[in-house]
Parts: sequence; structure tokens; C-alpha cells
Amino acid sequence: INVGGNRKVPMARLRALAEGLGYGTPRTYVNSGNLVLEATASSAKVEAALEAAIEAEFGFEVPVAVRTVQELVKVRDACPYPDEAEERGNLVHAGFAKGKLERPAAAAAEEHGGSEERVAFVGRGRRAALWVDYAGGVARSKFTPAVLDRAAGGSVTMRNARTLAKLIELANG
Repeated sequence: INVGGNRKVPMARLRALAEGLGYGTPRTYVNSGNLVLEATASSAKVEAALEAAIEAEFGFEVPVAVRTVQELVKVRDACPYPDEAEERGNLVHAGFAKGKLERPAAAAAEEHGGSEERVAFVGRGRRAALWVDYAGGVARSKFTPAVLDRAAGGSVTMRNARTLAKLIELANG
């Protein structure tokens, strides 16, 4: 769930919302919109249901990008910077788009990066991801959320390699 700025969604309320929608064992990880749940509905239906419920509960729209644990594992395993992700997992991020992500998004985003930053595209279509190595630090980066959203043609939510690993662990546990 792409939260931040003036769009605050407390994780306890998010878990309760997911449970109220009938999703099994909702769990959150850190206070940044990471939600793991069990559902039989399609990813698109879960996205739509969560977006509608969040807007009804909190009064603002929040883009939701749902991925299965298998999809998260594929993205993690396709990381083009595995050594860097192991060494400094908080600076290597996977970006997930709400909609379809195309390969030119990586090139468009890369134009804004600094000399220490790298961006790579992995996967295909709606389940593709952008990997960004923020070697110089996230705070000083020109790969801002707005740049990534423009490059992707829609909302992109970033998760660092450590968070991605924890979400996979939660989903499998």
C-alpha cells in the first residue's frame, strides 16, 4: 500500500480493515503499508477491495499493488544487485507498480539518477519490478517517488531488499 505524507494509515486499523473484508491472518510489517494476508480472490479484486475500503475508512485514495508470495520470490531472485542487497539491503529497493510496468520505465528513471545509482528492470508486464541501487543513499537520490511514478506511467511503491525478504518470510510463516 503506497502510503506516506498526509496519507496516514495506522497498521492496526489496516489489519482490522483487511480482516473485515474477510481476508485471512492479516499481518503488517513496519509502519509503511506492508500488509500480508490470505485471499482466494484475484490480485486485482483484492487491490480494488482494499482501495475502496481504505478510501471509505480514511477519506483518501491510496494505490494498492498486490503481489503473491510466488511473485515476490521471483522479484527477489531476479535482483540484479544481489551482493549489494546482501551488504546494504536498506539501500537496494524493488519498485512495484500498480499497473503494467514496461522496460522503458527503467531507462526513463535512469536519466535522473546520480553517478552512484543504478536502476534495472526485471520481469514482465504487470508483475515486473524496477530495482534501484541507491548506493549514495536514498535521501540524497534524484530517483524520487515522483520521478519513478512518471517513468512508470503510474504509482510505484518501493520496498528495500530487507523488507522484501521479511514480507516473504511473513507470507511463508
